[in-house]
Amino acid sequence: MCLGGTVRNAMNRASSAWLFLTPALLVLGVFFLLPVLAGLGLSLTDYDLYALADIRNLRFVGLANYWELLHRPLFWDALGHTLYFVIVGVPLSMLASLGTALLLNSQAAKLKPLFRTALFAPVVTTVVAVAVIWRYLFNPQSGVVNFVLTHLGIGPIDWLGDPHWAMPMIILFAVWKNFGYNMIILLAGLHAIPADLYEAARIDGASKWRQFRHITLPALAPILLMVGILTVSGYFQLFAEPYVITEGGPLQSTVSVLYLMYNEGFKWWNMGTASAVAFLLFLVMFAATALLWRFGGGRGEAA
Repeated sequence: MCLGGTVRNAMNRASSAWLFLTPALLVLGVFFLLPVLAGLGLSLTDYDLYALADIRNLRFVGLANYWELLHRPLFWDALGHTLYFVIVGVPLSMLASLGTALLLNSQAAKLKPLFRTALFAPVVTTVVAVAVIWRYLFNPQSGVVNFVLTHLGIGPIDWLGDPHWAMPMIILFAVWKNFGYNMIILLAGLHAIPADLYEAARIDGASKWRQFRHITLPALAPILLMVGILTVSGYFQLFAEPYVITEGGPLQSTVSVLYLMYNEGFKWWNMGTASAVAFLLFLVMFAATALLWRFGGGRGEAA
């Protein structure tokens, strides 16, 4: 009798749990799972402007879209630009976030709320608005940056019109725009580290570097892993910056994978190809995230 009552209680709890989860699962299914499945289905067809006008023009092409993309030089160029953006931008963003969080967490820092607000402000500012201002700042003829450089004896540089400078400028813009978000997370992690650990280390004669290496970094390892995964995932989705600042130029040197997907889907109306681009990007992001998780997870356990 007691066993039967226990089983019934467990079933009732499970039923209650599923009852509360059902609305959230329905929302995820309708607004996430179904669009993903629809996108996967589109990537296996030649859905274009003709199919949009008459669904009878839609044809199933299997993996032809993927095969065509893998043999298109522009796709590999876009993937290379995106990887360059991620490989250079993510470490810079992480270093800027961690360094700023350490400065704000120090006892010598004054006006901490003011600096936190000022450094976080770019995160909540519209990308398009800031990007337009960025274009004016680095304008080769009338930009403030070139104006200062000219008075310092350095010739004006076409920051956004030179293929060698365009992507570094976008990386610099993205780091400045986004590092405040990670800064807030890392600052919260620093506040959670017990002060007793640092006091004991100081009593033992540990330097600032040893305190950072043996206390701060190990304590922040899980947070750094989470921040790294979020940053990598976000930087792979590079679109707004080249779209507004350089429009993919010069000479397609800032075309990202998402920018290519946008052109295929909303400029040329090749929805099947655009969907294939999206799923190829997903595979790349999944591989990068899994690699980071494997490497960072092992380091975190070791710490």
